[in-house]
Amino acid sequence: MPHPTELSRRALFVAAGALGLAACSSSTSPTPAASGGTGGGGAAPGKKMVLLLPGPINDQSWNATNYAGLKKANDQLKTAMEFVENVQSADYESTMRQYGERKYDFIMAAGTQFDEAANKVAAQFPNTRFCVVNGMTSNAANVSPIFPKEYEASYLAAIIAGEVSTKGQFGTIGGFPNDAMEKLLDVYEKVAVDGAKARGLDAKATRAYANSWDNVGLGKQMAETMIGNGADTLFVYANQVGLGSIQAAKEKGATFIGFSADQNGIAPGTIPASIVFDFETFYVWAIDKFLKNDLPGNTVHQAGIKEGIFKASYTDKITQQIKDKVTAAEAKVKAGQVDFAAMFKKK
Repeated sequence: MPHPTELSRRALFVAAGALGLAACSSSTSPTPAASGGTGGGGAAPGKKMVLLLPGPINDQSWNATNYAGLKKANDQLKTAMEFVENVQSADYESTMRQYGERKYDFIMAAGTQFDEAANKVAAQFPNTRFCVVNGMTSNAANVSPIFPKEYEASYLAAIIAGEVSTKGQFGTIGGFPNDAMEKLLDVYEKVAVDGAKARGLDAKATRAYANSWDNVGLGKQMAETMIGNGADTLFVYANQVGLGSIQAAKEKGATFIGFSADQNGIAPGTIPASIVFDFETFYVWAIDKFLKNDLPGNTVHQAGIKEGIFKASYTDKITQQIKDKVTAAEAKVKAGQVDFAAMFKKK
Protein backbone atom coordinates (compact mmCIF):
# COMPACT_ATOMS: atom_id res chain seq x y z
CA MET A 1 0.00 0.00 0.00
CA PRO A 2 1.46 3.42 -0.95
CA HIS A 3 2.62 5.82 1.73
CA PRO A 4 -0.30 8.17 2.57
CA THR A 5 1.62 11.20 1.37
CA GLU A 6 2.10 9.68 -2.08
CA LEU A 7 -0.34 10.61 -4.79
CA SER A 8 -0.22 8.47 -7.89
CA ARG A 9 -0.59 10.47 -11.08
CA ARG A 10 -1.35 7.69 -13.51
CA ALA A 11 -0.92 8.65 -17.13
CA LEU A 12 -3.77 8.53 -19.61
CA PHE A 13 -1.85 6.05 -21.66
CA VAL A 14 -1.66 2.37 -20.90
CA ALA A 15 1.21 -0.07 -20.98
CA ALA A 16 -0.16 -3.47 -21.78
CA GLY A 17 1.85 -6.65 -21.51
CA ALA A 18 1.91 -10.35 -20.90
CA LEU A 19 2.85 -12.10 -17.68
CA GLY A 20 0.00 -10.50 -15.78
CA LEU A 21 1.23 -6.91 -16.04
CA ALA A 22 -1.66 -4.65 -15.05
CA ALA A 23 -2.56 -1.70 -17.25
CA CYS A 24 -3.21 1.55 -15.42
CA SER A 25 -5.06 4.66 -16.47
CA SER A 26 -6.18 7.82 -14.73
CA SER A 27 -5.83 11.57 -14.93
CA THR A 28 -2.64 13.54 -14.48
CA SER A 29 -4.53 16.54 -13.07
CA PRO A 30 -3.10 17.78 -9.76
CA THR A 31 -4.36 16.65 -6.36
CA PRO A 32 -3.18 18.44 -3.20
CA ALA A 33 -0.68 16.43 -1.17
CA ALA A 34 -2.09 14.92 1.99
CA SER A 35 0.64 16.59 4.00
CA GLY A 36 3.65 18.73 3.24
CA GLY A 37 6.98 17.39 4.38
CA THR A 38 10.14 18.89 5.71
CA GLY A 39 13.28 17.52 4.14
CA GLY A 40 16.70 17.06 5.62
CA GLY A 41 18.92 19.94 6.55
CA GLY A 42 16.17 22.34 7.55
CA ALA A 43 14.54 22.43 4.11
CA ALA A 44 11.42 24.54 3.60
CA PRO A 45 8.19 22.59 4.13
CA GLY A 46 5.67 21.86 1.41
CA LYS A 47 7.97 21.32 -1.56
CA LYS A 48 5.96 20.22 -4.58
CA MET A 49 7.75 17.30 -6.19
CA VAL A 50 6.87 14.68 -8.78
CA LEU A 51 8.56 11.66 -10.37
CA LEU A 52 7.81 10.73 -13.99
CA LEU A 53 8.12 7.05 -14.87
CA PRO A 54 8.15 5.63 -18.43
CA GLY A 55 6.42 2.39 -17.39
CA PRO A 56 4.29 0.82 -14.65
CA ILE A 57 5.43 0.57 -11.05
CA ASN A 58 4.82 -3.20 -11.08
CA ASP A 59 7.25 -4.03 -13.91
CA GLN A 60 9.66 -5.81 -11.53
CA SER A 61 12.50 -3.83 -13.07
CA TRP A 62 13.45 -0.19 -13.65
CA ASN A 63 10.15 1.49 -12.83
CA ALA A 64 9.50 -0.64 -9.74
CA THR A 65 13.00 0.13 -8.48
CA ASN A 66 12.55 3.88 -8.89
CA TYR A 67 9.13 3.75 -7.26
CA ALA A 68 10.61 1.93 -4.26
CA GLY A 69 13.12 4.76 -3.98
CA LEU A 70 10.37 7.36 -3.99
CA LYS A 71 8.51 5.56 -1.21
CA LYS A 72 11.64 5.33 0.92
CA ALA A 73 12.42 9.01 0.46
CA ASN A 74 8.88 10.01 1.41
CA ASP A 75 9.08 7.85 4.52
CA GLN A 76 12.54 8.91 5.64
CA LEU A 77 12.53 12.58 4.63
CA LYS A 78 8.83 13.17 5.37
CA THR A 79 8.31 14.50 1.87
CA ALA A 80 5.19 14.19 -0.27
CA MET A 81 6.62 13.38 -3.67
CA GLU A 82 4.04 12.26 -6.22
CA PHE A 83 4.49 10.07 -9.28
CA VAL A 84 3.20 9.58 -12.79
CA GLU A 85 3.58 6.15 -14.35
CA ASN A 86 3.36 5.06 -17.99
CA VAL A 87 4.47 8.40 -19.41
CA GLN A 88 4.84 7.84 -23.15
CA SER A 89 7.68 9.36 -25.19
CA ALA A 90 5.31 11.65 -27.11
CA ASP A 91 4.22 13.14 -23.78
CA TYR A 92 7.56 13.74 -22.04
CA GLU A 93 7.63 17.46 -22.78
CA SER A 94 3.94 18.13 -22.23
CA THR A 95 3.91 16.28 -18.91
CA MET A 96 6.94 18.20 -17.65
CA ARG A 97 5.39 21.42 -18.88
CA GLN A 98 2.15 20.70 -17.01
CA TYR A 99 4.00 20.35 -13.71
CA GLY A 100 6.13 23.39 -14.45
CA GLU A 101 2.97 25.42 -15.02
CA ARG A 102 1.65 24.15 -11.69
CA LYS A 103 4.79 25.60 -10.08
CA TYR A 104 6.29 22.32 -8.91
CA ASP A 105 9.66 22.80 -7.26
CA PHE A 106 11.26 19.51 -8.32
CA ILE A 107 10.52 17.35 -11.36
CA MET A 108 12.36 14.05 -11.52
CA ALA A 109 12.18 11.71 -14.51
CA ALA A 110 13.46 8.14 -14.53
CA GLY A 111 15.51 7.37 -17.60
CA THR A 112 18.01 8.81 -20.07
CA GLN A 113 15.18 9.10 -22.58
CA PHE A 114 13.90 12.16 -20.66
CA ASP A 115 17.15 14.13 -21.15
CA GLU A 116 16.12 16.08 -24.24
CA ALA A 117 12.70 17.00 -22.90
CA ALA A 118 14.05 18.14 -19.53
CA ASN A 119 16.66 20.43 -21.07
CA LYS A 120 14.11 21.88 -23.48
CA VAL A 121 11.31 22.51 -20.99
CA ALA A 122 13.57 23.75 -18.16
CA ALA A 123 14.20 27.06 -19.89
CA GLN A 124 10.51 27.95 -19.52
CA PHE A 125 10.48 27.31 -15.76
CA PRO A 126 13.66 28.70 -14.15
CA ASN A 127 12.27 28.25 -10.63
CA THR A 128 11.73 24.52 -11.10
CA ARG A 129 14.59 22.05 -10.69
CA PHE A 130 14.66 19.24 -13.29
CA CYS A 131 16.48 16.02 -12.44
CA VAL A 132 16.75 13.09 -14.84
CA VAL A 133 17.77 9.81 -13.23
CA ASN A 134 20.31 8.26 -15.59
CA GLY A 135 20.56 11.66 -17.23
CA MET A 136 23.70 12.55 -19.12
CA THR A 137 22.98 16.11 -20.32
CA SER A 138 22.69 19.42 -18.49
CA ASN A 139 22.43 22.62 -20.49
CA ALA A 140 20.82 24.86 -17.88
CA ALA A 141 21.30 26.12 -14.35
CA ASN A 142 18.10 24.33 -13.24
CA VAL A 143 18.85 20.96 -14.86
CA SER A 144 20.63 18.57 -12.47
CA PRO A 145 20.77 15.04 -13.90
CA ILE A 146 22.10 12.21 -11.77
CA PHE A 147 23.83 9.38 -13.55
CA PRO A 148 24.02 6.09 -11.65
CA LYS A 149 27.12 4.50 -13.12
CA GLU A 150 25.26 1.44 -14.36
CA TYR A 151 28.38 0.08 -15.99
CA GLU A 152 29.66 -0.50 -12.47
CA ALA A 153 26.57 -2.61 -11.79
CA SER A 154 26.95 -4.52 -15.06
CA TYR A 155 30.58 -5.14 -14.09
CA LEU A 156 29.39 -7.03 -11.02
CA ALA A 157 26.74 -8.88 -13.03
CA ALA A 158 29.38 -9.92 -15.54
CA ILE A 159 31.64 -11.38 -12.88
CA ILE A 160 28.77 -13.63 -11.82
CA ALA A 161 27.87 -14.48 -15.43
CA GLY A 162 31.44 -15.43 -16.28
CA GLU A 163 31.48 -17.87 -13.38
CA VAL A 164 28.07 -19.52 -13.84
CA SER A 165 27.89 -19.82 -17.63
CA THR A 166 28.23 -23.44 -18.78
CA LYS A 167 29.26 -22.70 -22.37
CA GLY A 168 30.48 -19.11 -22.26
CA GLN A 169 27.88 -18.03 -24.81
CA PHE A 170 26.39 -14.74 -23.66
CA GLY A 171 23.30 -13.07 -25.10
CA THR A 172 22.65 -9.44 -24.19
CA ILE A 173 19.62 -7.29 -24.97
CA GLY A 174 19.32 -3.56 -24.38
CA GLY A 175 16.28 -1.35 -24.59
CA PHE A 176 17.67 1.37 -26.88
CA PRO A 177 21.27 1.97 -28.03
CA ASN A 178 21.91 5.17 -26.08
CA ASP A 179 25.35 5.99 -24.71
CA ALA A 180 24.64 4.75 -21.18
CA MET A 181 23.23 1.45 -22.45
CA GLU A 182 26.14 0.85 -24.79
CA LYS A 183 28.66 1.46 -22.03
CA LEU A 184 27.05 -0.89 -19.53
CA LEU A 185 26.74 -3.63 -22.16
CA ASP A 186 30.33 -3.07 -23.29
CA VAL A 187 31.53 -3.64 -19.74
CA TYR A 188 29.28 -6.64 -19.16
CA GLU A 189 30.30 -8.40 -22.36
CA LYS A 190 34.03 -7.77 -21.90
CA VAL A 191 34.11 -8.97 -18.29
CA ALA A 192 31.75 -11.93 -18.76
CA VAL A 193 33.66 -13.20 -21.79
CA ASP A 194 37.02 -12.77 -20.06
CA GLY A 195 35.72 -14.59 -16.99
CA ALA A 196 34.47 -17.53 -19.05
CA LYS A 197 37.71 -17.71 -21.03
CA ALA A 198 39.64 -17.82 -17.76
CA ARG A 199 37.67 -21.00 -17.02
CA GLY A 200 38.76 -22.51 -20.33
CA LEU A 201 35.57 -21.83 -22.29
CA ASP A 202 35.45 -20.63 -25.91
CA ALA A 203 33.42 -17.57 -25.00
CA LYS A 204 31.69 -14.83 -26.96
CA ALA A 205 28.86 -12.32 -26.54
CA THR A 206 26.05 -11.44 -28.94
CA ARG A 207 24.12 -8.18 -28.53
CA ALA A 208 20.76 -6.94 -29.79
CA TYR A 209 18.50 -4.00 -29.06
CA ALA A 210 14.74 -4.24 -28.63
CA ASN A 211 14.10 -0.54 -29.38
CA SER A 212 11.39 -0.87 -26.76
CA TRP A 213 10.99 -0.73 -23.00
CA ASP A 214 7.64 -2.47 -22.73
CA ASN A 215 7.20 -5.13 -25.44
CA VAL A 216 7.19 -8.31 -23.36
CA GLY A 217 6.42 -10.53 -26.34
CA LEU A 218 9.35 -9.12 -28.28
CA GLY A 219 11.66 -9.80 -25.33
CA LYS A 220 10.59 -13.44 -25.32
CA GLN A 221 11.06 -13.76 -29.07
CA MET A 222 14.51 -12.17 -29.04
CA ALA A 223 15.68 -14.34 -26.16
CA GLU A 224 14.37 -17.49 -27.85
CA THR A 225 16.33 -16.60 -30.96
CA MET A 226 19.51 -16.04 -28.98
CA ILE A 227 19.11 -19.29 -27.08
CA GLY A 228 18.40 -21.09 -30.36
CA ASN A 229 21.67 -19.71 -31.70
CA GLY A 230 23.60 -21.12 -28.75
CA ALA A 231 23.41 -18.55 -25.95
CA ASP A 232 23.30 -20.20 -22.53
CA THR A 233 23.44 -17.07 -20.33
CA LEU A 234 21.24 -14.01 -20.87
CA PHE A 235 21.48 -10.45 -19.60
CA VAL A 236 18.67 -8.04 -20.46
CA TYR A 237 18.24 -4.41 -19.47
CA ALA A 238 15.06 -3.20 -21.11
CA ASN A 239 12.42 -2.87 -18.37
CA GLN A 240 9.35 -5.00 -19.21
CA VAL A 241 11.05 -6.47 -22.29
CA GLY A 242 13.22 -8.40 -19.85
CA LEU A 243 10.20 -10.19 -18.37
CA GLY A 244 9.62 -11.89 -21.70
CA SER A 245 13.27 -12.85 -21.90
CA ILE A 246 13.12 -14.38 -18.43
CA GLN A 247 10.17 -16.49 -19.54
CA ALA A 248 12.11 -17.70 -22.58
CA ALA A 249 15.14 -18.55 -20.46
CA LYS A 250 12.94 -20.50 -18.06
CA GLU A 251 11.29 -22.48 -20.85
CA LYS A 252 14.53 -23.17 -22.73
CA GLY A 253 16.74 -23.97 -19.75
CA ALA A 254 19.07 -20.98 -20.09
CA THR A 255 20.54 -18.92 -17.26
CA PHE A 256 19.44 -15.32 -16.74
CA ILE A 257 21.37 -12.76 -14.70
CA GLY A 258 18.97 -10.37 -12.94
CA PHE A 259 19.57 -6.64 -13.16
CA SER A 260 18.15 -3.43 -11.71
CA ALA A 261 15.61 -5.13 -9.42
CA ASP A 262 15.94 -8.34 -7.42
CA GLN A 263 14.56 -10.66 -10.07
CA ASN A 264 15.61 -13.93 -8.43
CA GLY A 265 12.08 -14.83 -7.40
CA ILE A 266 10.56 -14.36 -10.85
CA ALA A 267 11.97 -17.64 -12.13
CA PRO A 268 13.65 -19.69 -9.37
CA GLY A 269 16.33 -21.93 -10.80
CA THR A 270 16.71 -19.75 -13.87
CA ILE A 271 18.07 -16.61 -12.18
CA PRO A 272 20.95 -17.47 -9.83
CA ALA A 273 21.65 -13.86 -8.84
CA SER A 274 20.66 -10.27 -9.46
CA ILE A 275 22.49 -6.99 -9.22
CA VAL A 276 20.02 -4.74 -7.46
CA PHE A 277 19.89 -0.98 -7.78
CA ASP A 278 19.39 0.18 -4.21
CA PHE A 279 17.36 3.16 -5.26
CA GLU A 280 15.97 3.49 -1.76
CA THR A 281 19.42 4.69 -0.73
CA PHE A 282 19.82 6.60 -3.99
CA TYR A 283 16.53 8.51 -3.79
CA VAL A 284 17.02 9.51 -0.17
CA TRP A 285 20.50 10.76 -1.09
CA ALA A 286 19.33 12.60 -4.23
CA ILE A 287 16.21 14.23 -2.80
CA ASP A 288 18.02 15.24 0.38
CA LYS A 289 20.64 16.97 -1.78
CA PHE A 290 17.87 18.90 -3.54
CA LEU A 291 16.23 19.89 -0.26
CA LYS A 292 19.59 21.13 1.02
CA ASN A 293 20.17 23.16 -2.17
CA ASP A 294 23.12 20.90 -2.91
CA LEU A 295 22.12 19.75 -6.40
CA PRO A 296 23.49 22.44 -8.74
CA GLY A 297 22.65 22.63 -12.42
CA ASN A 298 24.94 22.62 -15.44
CA THR A 299 26.38 19.47 -13.87
CA VAL A 300 25.92 15.74 -14.35
CA HIS A 301 26.06 14.26 -10.85
CA GLN A 302 27.18 10.64 -10.49
CA ALA A 303 26.71 7.77 -8.05
CA GLY A 304 27.73 4.13 -8.03
CA ILE A 305 29.32 1.36 -6.00
CA LYS A 306 31.15 3.82 -3.76
CA GLU A 307 27.83 5.43 -2.82
CA GLY A 308 26.33 2.00 -2.04
CA ILE A 309 23.60 1.94 -4.67
CA PHE A 310 24.44 -1.38 -6.38
CA LYS A 311 24.17 -4.60 -4.40
CA ALA A 312 24.23 -8.31 -5.24
CA SER A 313 21.36 -10.62 -4.30
CA TYR A 314 22.24 -14.31 -4.42
CA THR A 315 20.41 -17.61 -4.50
CA ASP A 316 21.88 -20.86 -3.23
CA LYS A 317 23.26 -21.49 -6.73
CA ILE A 318 26.03 -18.98 -6.09
CA THR A 319 29.06 -20.37 -4.29
CA GLN A 320 31.02 -18.53 -1.64
CA GLN A 321 33.92 -18.38 -4.09
CA ILE A 322 31.84 -16.38 -6.55
CA LYS A 323 30.53 -14.12 -3.78
CA ASP A 324 34.11 -13.44 -2.72
CA LYS A 325 35.03 -12.48 -6.28
CA VAL A 326 32.17 -9.97 -6.37
CA THR A 327 33.21 -8.52 -3.01
CA ALA A 328 36.79 -8.17 -4.24
CA ALA A 329 35.54 -6.46 -7.41
CA GLU A 330 33.55 -3.96 -5.35
CA ALA A 331 36.67 -3.14 -3.36
CA LYS A 332 38.66 -2.57 -6.56
CA VAL A 333 36.04 -0.17 -7.88
CA LYS A 334 35.96 1.78 -4.61
CA ALA A 335 39.75 2.03 -4.74
CA GLY A 336 39.66 3.34 -8.31
CA GLN A 337 41.51 0.31 -9.64
CA VAL A 338 39.13 -0.58 -12.50
CA ASP A 339 39.62 1.18 -15.84
CA PHE A 340 36.08 1.20 -17.16
CA ALA A 341 36.87 3.64 -19.94
CA ALA A 342 39.18 1.08 -21.48
CA MET A 343 36.20 -1.29 -21.81
CA PHE A 344 34.02 1.19 -23.69
CA LYS A 345 34.01 0.52 -27.42
CA LYS A 346 33.37 4.17 -28.22
CA LYS A 347 36.30 6.17 -26.94
